[in-house]
Amino acid sequence: MNSIPASCKEAIRNKAEELGFCATGFAALHPQTAALQRLIEMVAEGRHGEMRYLETGMAEREDPTLLLAGARTVLCAALPGPVRPVCDQNAGALSAHATVPDYHRVLKVLLFELLEYIRSVTGKPVEGVPCVDSAPVLEKAWAEAAGIGRTGKNTLLIVPEAGSTIFLGELLLDIEIEPDAPLDRDPCGICRACLDACPTGALTAEGRIDATRCISYLTIELKREFSEPEAAMTGPWLFGCDRCMEACPHNQARTTPAHPAFTTSADIAKLTAENVLELTGSSFRKLFTSTPVMRLGLRRLKRNARAVMENTGRDWT
Repeated sequence: MNSIPASCKEAIRNKAEELGFCATGFAALHPQTAALQRLIEMVAEGRHGEMRYLETGMAEREDPTLLLAGARTVLCAALPGPVRPVCDQNAGALSAHATVPDYHRVLKVLLFELLEYIRSVTGKPVEGVPCVDSAPVLEKAWAEAAGIGRTGKNTLLIVPEAGSTIFLGELLLDIEIEPDAPLDRDPCGICRACLDACPTGALTAEGRIDATRCISYLTIELKREFSEPEAAMTGPWLFGCDRCMEACPHNQARTTPAHPAFTTSADIAKLTAENVLELTGSSFRKLFTSTPVMRLGLRRLKRNARAVMENTGRDWT
């Protein structure tokens, strides 16, 4: 297929903005060798912990045409996420995205809508595959190639005016769209606020993370029971950790509001470790259905709550 006109490209970008995306860019399909090598090294060194899904899908990460035959363009889009509500840290802290509808579902709905618009505006039988972070796609590398942001020292993509409190989504498309230029700015400079703020030293160097020390990994990704050192590392966190993002000047100066789909649940935001330990299967489902916490499950959420109680000096027995 031939490249679409520039007017169509801008119409697609305008539609993405209308859907609530705060940044949209286009990248031509080409190998992301450096990003793939960084992932391979992370797995080889064991810094991915027990996230076995990072050990698979390497072929698809290297060649996205295995996900969509004939793919020519990667459309990258950032959706502004929520800010964590103020809470009593010692009672149990929840990452901002735990208190709102699951971003995977929200993003996929919006990406499918954008795909339908692309088909209508181009007048072509466009094939496309929406991807979120559960797909084997090097999303930060593609987002950088598409010019919507740059990866910061805490390994997260930083989008101008939106910071790193964003969710990334991609559309693999089998049409050519003129690529955008990558941003040439360094988002961090000499700042190391994120590294200094990490309570467990998971950010072992600029742009390098050891997931086995990351509170988000421990409280969300780790499926087994904690060892004593792991439980101690989780601190007051029931689900996730936002420390490195909250310390980032880009997020503190953020001017982009959260997408309207991300309305914070007051009942979840005020949840304490004691409340979690009192949850039943039905009350857990009622509270967390449609949120990311649902995938964690009640057993692991209670595991996290017991660790919070121990770390804050409270008896849970």
